[in-house]
Amino acid sequence: MSVSLKLRIAGLAGLLMSPLAQADFSIPGFELVHTVPLDTALGTDDLRQPGPVWSELFDGAKNRIDIGQFYAADHPGSVMDRVIERLEAAGKRGVKIRFLLEEKGIKLSEASTLERLRAIPNLTFRVLPYARVSGGIIHAKYLVVDGKQAFVGSQNFDWRSLEHIHETGLRITDPTVVSQVQAIFEQDWKAQQALADNQPVPLPAVSNAPPRTGNYLVASPQRYNPPGVGDSQLELPRLLSEAKHEVRVQLLDYSPLSYGPDKTRPYYAVIDNAVRAAAARGVSIKLMVSNWNTDKLELPYLKSLAVLPNVQIKIVTLPEAKQGFIPYARVIHSKTMEIDGQVAWIGTSNWLGGYLDNSRNLEVVMRSEAMAKRVGALHEQLWDGPYARALNVTEEYPEPHPGQH
Repeated sequence: MSVSLKLRIAGLAGLLMSPLAQADFSIPGFELVHTVPLDTALGTDDLRQPGPVWSELFDGAKNRIDIGQFYAADHPGSVMDRVIERLEAAGKRGVKIRFLLEEKGIKLSEASTLERLRAIPNLTFRVLPYARVSGGIIHAKYLVVDGKQAFVGSQNFDWRSLEHIHETGLRITDPTVVSQVQAIFEQDWKAQQALADNQPVPLPAVSNAPPRTGNYLVASPQRYNPPGVGDSQLELPRLLSEAKHEVRVQLLDYSPLSYGPDKTRPYYAVIDNAVRAAAARGVSIKLMVSNWNTDKLELPYLKSLAVLPNVQIKIVTLPEAKQGFIPYARVIHSKTMEIDGQVAWIGTSNWLGGYLDNSRNLEVVMRSEAMAKRVGALHEQLWDGPYARALNVTEEYPEPHPGQH
């Protein structure tokens, strides 16, 4: 029996996946990394979790660690607590660390965590108001070590993302993609310095569109992408337009609406149009979203999509942790797509306005059958498991309140 078939069977059963012969799942240059929420019937024994991977990256750093994050939150005794210990150890042995945080993430962060980070030897901490760059936020979650390894994924620098949220990311050693992630960091680091000096934010050099073959990085917003980095907002609809048979998507949030700076919700149809066009061509769409996606403005759009031929939508509700209610946790937060068993997409964007158009986000596209099938099996495990329920277009759903019990 093939490895991929074993994974499919495990997903259908909704049970713990059997360990594979290898210690981790990877293709050359890329290792799939997954957070399995504690106290669930889910399991991915063939995939490593982000805590050990981040610790390993920090322990192996020789010269430099660059980190770009939305916010930062630690908790005593957590996996993140141990990860920050490894970052502290790197700083103490002389590794130069640059930490770039989104200004709007300050209020989401733990003050004690920010104080702990600022106190690390050889660490330079900067806050970037990305709204002054493009109107959005730094929503990307990534790090680069010695310019040779990188991590990109849905995991925020948050203890909950390492233990209590369903998350998916990539450890990257592919030299081209690592250099592109590094270039993103350098662009945003320079933007922060320019704003601090009351200078215009520098624009990257204009370059030709990068090739869309093999494995590659795309990012947003396009105007501030370094040379060689493609546009997420262009690439996502293009990939959907190339789908022939099946598309599997897992997200925290999906809606053709956008959170504007004036608190309105203008219509943003770029992704939704592409999804509907694929379904109209006969492509099977299997969209899985979190139970935070049921507010009164977004839910009607989900229902209007669910009534279309070839579209199935499921809402995932994870059980409460044994320790009791944890605010802003116990949710699926992965941002993944698998197309026709051939293409995998691992990113940091939710699929609604304000992410691919004007916020800093990173997405990795892998034209790899092996990676696509593994991402598809990860989707299938949830899809056929005990926590996913088909969206009922006639049912009323409760307003989500993720921070309140």
